[in-house]
Amino acid sequence: MTITATALPKSGEADGTVKYAGIGPLELEAGGFLPDVVLAYETWGQLNADASNAVLIQHALTGSTHVARGATDEEGWWEQLVGPGATIDTNKFFVISINIVGGCYGSTGPSSEAPDGRPWGSRFPLVTLRDSTEAEARLADALGIDAWHAVLGGSMGGARALEWAATFPDRVKRCAVISVGAYSTAEQIAFAQAQTLAIRQDPNFNNGDYYGGAAPEHGLALARRIAHITYRSALELDFRFGREAQHQEKPLAAAVLGERGRYQVESYLDHQGTKLVRRFDANSYIAITEALMSHDVTRGRGSLEQALSRTTAEFFVAAVDSDRLYFPAQSRELAAALPGDVLVHLIEAPIGHDGFLTEIGQLSAQLRESFFA
Repeated sequence: MTITATALPKSGEADGTVKYAGIGPLELEAGGFLPDVVLAYETWGQLNADASNAVLIQHALTGSTHVARGATDEEGWWEQLVGPGATIDTNKFFVISINIVGGCYGSTGPSSEAPDGRPWGSRFPLVTLRDSTEAEARLADALGIDAWHAVLGGSMGGARALEWAATFPDRVKRCAVISVGAYSTAEQIAFAQAQTLAIRQDPNFNNGDYYGGAAPEHGLALARRIAHITYRSALELDFRFGREAQHQEKPLAAAVLGERGRYQVESYLDHQGTKLVRRFDANSYIAITEALMSHDVTRGRGSLEQALSRTTAEFFVAAVDSDRLYFPAQSRELAAALPGDVLVHLIEAPIGHDGFLTEIGQLSAQLRESFFA
């Protein structure tokens, strides 16, 4: 397999610079095929001589590869964990984050050019998390990384980390699985289906072939609203918004339904939808959401205990105590099925699932002691 030379960080290149690697064709678990896959990624720190200091950090559903500051001063999504002198000290460790296949931050996805020169659109195949792991393994090969010092992530990133440990057990020495279970439950799949259907039913979706025309922005924004409700706890929404009206709008003063004003929480969800539309592709949202729906570490591997018995990594499992998307019970189930005695660390935060982002600093000391001392 030939990997393009751009895979290797250049001498003197600033941390957090987006790079691209062509990894060749990829045969997919569900039967599809991508003839020429490109992966976008960012790195921080320097790979040591024996490549023993490499750390893979996996992004969540709509996350990017920008884990921490670097080439620009733009804040990263795990700034509390990664950087010079931080828990994952980039003076000591070589950190890499890779955009998942199907994404829209530089890796091959539905908006990418297919061999005929047109965007993949409706022709883009189903990609599973196991497929993305295979693709990332090729990039690791190109970088000379035989085994990761650690692989970690939260939410979908945690699912990707777990898949790495199960698919390539000899290549993962330590694995942190945060705010996700061993598989997507029926309820999680149901929430996901509502989101993808919101996009598909947008009049502008055109079966996914909307490039060059109006994008299905309303459907994508609605999908984000549905998702965001699951990312935040009822307590947090009540505390922040309650039943208050948005500014001077009057929710209970309108001659007809379509003219009423909004509650503050409605305005908040509108804002979240608009933000995502500005930075994300609707087809990629579907592709990655369906990849997360595919998450099941047991697929083709027997029971949960049998599937995890193949792993050799040291595990760190954590959950957000108020999470109502990936309940802490799922983390406890995962920990109980792993070899050895694995504790479940708790992030205490009223915010809900998004605590794995906003409150990740609570795990700094435990992660440093366990993985990065």
